[in-house]
Amino acid sequence: QVQLVESGGGLVQAGGSLRLSCAASGRAFSMYAMGWFRQAPGKERELAAALNWSGGRTYYIESVQGRFTISRDNAKNTVYLQMNSLKPEDTAVYSCAAAPRPLIATGGAHEYRYWGQGTQVTVSS
Repeated sequence: QVQLVESGGGLVQAGGSLRLSCAASGRAFSMYAMGWFRQAPGKERELAAALNWSGGRTYYIESVQGRFTISRDNAKNTVYLQMNSLKPEDTAVYSCAAAPRPLIATGGAHEYRYWGQGTQVTVSS
């Protein structure tokens, strides 16, 4: 069992930055691949970024490539999402999720077993 708690969301102007954190409790955090999903109003949930157990392999949806960076600190049981050059279209509820496997999971939400409650990110124009 893994519990996930996100923090770091908020309101920011376009062009600004935010760093989201996801703190995990439970066993063997380093054995889980992690992902950040987002869901904007009226849109489907999408996988924004993901990484494998070590952080050595990462994935980004095309719309955030070059602006977002996902990372993890297994000693602190925490995964991060650094978001730079934010745009109004990045506005969404961001949720971290854990997949019960060490390899990166990019196939969709069904690969993830544990979910945080989500944190709102709002980017004003």
